[in-house]
Amino acid sequence: MRPGQPRHYLMCRPTYFTVSYEINPWMDRRTPVDTPLAVAQWERLRDTYRDLGHVVETVEPVAGLPDMVYAANGATVVDGLVYSARFTHPERAPEGPAYLKWFADHGYVTHLAEHVNEGEGDLLVAGDVVLAGTGFRTDRAAHAEAAALWGREVVTLELVDPRFYHLDTALTVLRGNDGGAPPDGAHPALAGGGVDVAYFPPAFSPAAQEVLRERFPDALLATEEDAVVLGLNAVSDGTHVVHAPRAERFAAALRERGYETLGVDTSELLRGGGGAKCCTLEIREPAGAHATHLGSAS
Repeated sequence: MRPGQPRHYLMCRPTYFTVSYEINPWMDRRTPVDTPLAVAQWERLRDTYRDLGHVVETVEPVAGLPDMVYAANGATVVDGLVYSARFTHPERAPEGPAYLKWFADHGYVTHLAEHVNEGEGDLLVAGDVVLAGTGFRTDRAAHAEAAALWGREVVTLELVDPRFYHLDTALTVLRGNDGGAPPDGAHPALAGGGVDVAYFPPAFSPAAQEVLRERFPDALLATEEDAVVLGLNAVSDGTHVVHAPRAERFAAALRERGYETLGVDTSELLRGGGGAKCCTLEIREPAGAHATHLGSAS
């Protein structure tokens, strides 16, 4: 297995994971949740990252916040600047302060959001821009707020299918989410550096689809079969892509592009509407500052 570019992730053990309310189409309170299985799947995901050479830190779970396992929603970190989450639904509102406190306690510069946004669920770094979802969970006003904070272009993409209520359920940044180099022997679409993405077109409005076609003409287009198992809720380090095992066509297409694929089962966590990416918040630090905030991973 080729080495990937080392990454720094924040995760939250699903100690209190259950489905006690319904705020997305994936949630069904009538179906019992196997919390020990969810924990075991989460541990396998965490261990996969560590086996790949990535640093994984954890935030303490809070009783009464079953969705806190979806760490990607807790904040967005670009150039070491932390933009807090401000959740749409009151059931998740306390998660934002819990994640912001972790970052403040670990010495990061934090910004308390004025506008509703759900972290990396809707804010994905793609090269020198940030792709920003809206339509269900994040206000357009948050896009301008994020652009001002990070000094980067933020590209608005409207989501229209409630099954894909966050951008990270409909689009994966495969390369360029922190400036990684293309893998050796890569697909021609990856030649010359730059950004590589995969997405499911019907999840987006016609205008957003046009933006994506113009910016990413060589993007990998996912099928509905892979999208509906949250195959696009994947995590890439530029060489390896961790994804839902049931997204078989997606995995085959990734391998054709030169990526190494690792299927990690997060099916129990899917009951809450999240997969590998939802469980993984990437901490992007300024160049040369990677080790500044690293505490002991747990």
